[in-house]
Amino acid sequence: MKLEIACFNLRAALIAHENMADRIELCSDISVGGLTPEYDTVTAARTKLSVDLFVMIRPRGGDFVYSDSEFKQMKKDIIKLKKMRVDGFVFGIINDNKTVNKKQNKELVKLSAPLPCTFHRAFDEVSNPRQALEDIVECGFKTILTSGQKSTAVDGINLLTELIHKAENRIVIMPGGGVRSSNISLLKNKIDTAYFHSSAIIGSGEYPNVKELQLLRKRLNEK
Repeated sequence: MKLEIACFNLRAALIAHENMADRIELCSDISVGGLTPEYDTVTAARTKLSVDLFVMIRPRGGDFVYSDSEFKQMKKDIIKLKKMRVDGFVFGIINDNKTVNKKQNKELVKLSAPLPCTFHRAFDEVSNPRQALEDIVECGFKTILTSGQKSTAVDGINLLTELIHKAENRIVIMPGGGVRSSNISLLKNKIDTAYFHSSAIIGSGEYPNVKELQLLRKRLNEK
């Protein structure tokens, strides 16, 4: 089992890297749950990090229904960031009726190729998660980041378990949302998955807690 750490700036990414994160999800603006980071930040991160670097593609906070101009910006960002040798992208677009926007997501996944894409927690906004799973697989995503449509992954553990069963190894279901060292043992014992997602932030602030990172890694490594 591996650990992805959400990082909202370069310093956070360096802390996560130094404390054995397997993958970094790099974004900006913790106040809205993550936006596309500045290009300069990605360039610096790629220079300093040896682990996989996935970059958030999200032009603004709020919902996950985007205008034509916002969608164009997302495409522009993917084209630019691919040249910076990132390892994958994280995004998700839904429709007004809370279904997966297959047309736009397919276009972005194709544009990202051959890099893998994660459908982020926009998944937790869809009205029918079981159908959304099939739509996201059809779009070509490799991972879904979700709390099981609850406030935390622990609360959503039943849906997470069901989604993993329905996925049948076609896509990775990555639990995220309140994942901490205090509950990751419970989650890993109940959920058969390859990756867990956490910010490892304790209390307020925007940087992962070093002790928490170390405990997360320790708990994941325990049999």
